[in-house]
Amino acid sequence: MRTPRILIGATGSGSGKTTITCALLEILKRQGKKVQAFKCGPDYIDPMFHSTVLGIPSKNLDTFFTGEKMTAELFMESAVNADISVMEGVMGLYDGLGGIRKEGSAYDLATVTDTPVILVIDAHGMGRSILPLIAGFLSYDTIHLIRGIILNRTSGAFFETIRPEIEKSFPVEVLGYFPNQKEILLESRHLGLKRPEEVEKMAELLAKTADMLEKTVDIDRLFAIAEGASELPDSDILTTTDRASELPEDSTLEKDSYGKQKVHLQKSGKRPVIAVARDEAFCFYYEDNLKALEKAGAEIVFFSPLHDGSVPKEADGLLLPGGYPELYAKELSENKTMLADIREKAELAMPIVAECGGFMYLHEEMEDADGNVWKLVGRIHGKTFPTGKLVRFGYVNLQRNLDEDQISELKERMSIADSWILPDENIRAHEFHYWDSTDSGSDCLAVKPDGKRKWECIHMEENLVAGYPHLYYPSCKEFAERFVEKCRSGYRE
Repeated sequence: MRTPRILIGATGSGSGKTTITCALLEILKRQGKKVQAFKCGPDYIDPMFHSTVLGIPSKNLDTFFTGEKMTAELFMESAVNADISVMEGVMGLYDGLGGIRKEGSAYDLATVTDTPVILVIDAHGMGRSILPLIAGFLSYDTIHLIRGIILNRTSGAFFETIRPEIEKSFPVEVLGYFPNQKEILLESRHLGLKRPEEVEKMAELLAKTADMLEKTVDIDRLFAIAEGASELPDSDILTTTDRASELPEDSTLEKDSYGKQKVHLQKSGKRPVIAVARDEAFCFYYEDNLKALEKAGAEIVFFSPLHDGSVPKEADGLLLPGGYPELYAKELSENKTMLADIREKAELAMPIVAECGGFMYLHEEMEDADGNVWKLVGRIHGKTFPTGKLVRFGYVNLQRNLDEDQISELKERMSIADSWILPDENIRAHEFHYWDSTDSGSDCLAVKPDGKRKWECIHMEENLVAGYPHLYYPSCKEFAERFVEKCRSGYRE
């Protein structure tokens, strides 16, 4: 399968990957190319910027979440119809699990997808020291994936001086540079960059950045490097176009306002409906999680806990993803009809999955950064509160927290009510939050990849999964299937 592709990597965090990636996406879109964007790792916010540029969802690819084979297949599934795929790396090119392992790194992703790498170097305040820096990165690139270099935050004069020195010293092309532009700096908050819609004059900023990059970087040569990527074997995973044959006869496919393909049912109602919270407060979710639910038989609809008065009437289950509920605690608390509706549905045992911000929303109370305390849904007893620091940060494997007697009892019953995650299964997840809870749950164990640290987490009941970890469903496809089956089985009206 021919899939032109590149990965924008960097020497470290803060080197300008997101700025350059978004500018490149804008340029390629202007050229009329069909572009698919990806983000390496678990980050939610960078894909929002990609999606803002392209008008279609960006996808996460993570070798820790899904391993080498499935990561490559997930890439091919989404890239099959694109003229070019652009992956944005994470941290420094070689930074993976714990900062020292290859797994989860941008280089690991480039390796398993055989993708040429364009290395972004923050050259601000540097001179000839760039040369040993490049030498080090190339020496670690044992399969020669680094095909081009872009110098960020430097002047045209210095670029013209240093470029011949680099190309004389190393077998790598210097594709251009990007000048230091304070006015296009993307602001951050405690969970990363601000959302695109919060950036003042985002469209103007994006256009200006793209105009500059087009002048200072050889885009044609960059595209040629992408086109020169090796062919990949065909994927066994169904492509988007293949999915039409899986749908019920009375269903149709169309795109929503976000460009996401979704199923619309006719009156037969053969597919259970999962309502997904999506607004300013709840915006962190993996596209592949939604796709996993659709593949398992669900229809996805969206609603806003901030702006709507109730959950969609057709909903058979709820997915409350992460986001920034702490920034909208007052508004969420004041939407009494929504709180009452979700509380009632929880009492009636509607299947609910709530992750991080969604978990916070289910609490009785939330304390905001100013010390104000707000009443919320009340399904989780206790309060969520700010800590001022990252709490239990990073990748984890989630497994059931059961003793031998509980495992034996579960195996005897083995009903769907007990089978979100079986005793011999795990689902991979990621934690990234500055708030904590008086009751984070104890039905699962979160185990760090190196096995050296673990902690109790998650409320896992017959029709509830709620906790701080962000789950990645493709790492345990049975989880998505069971969620859908619980929705299909119905709840007490």
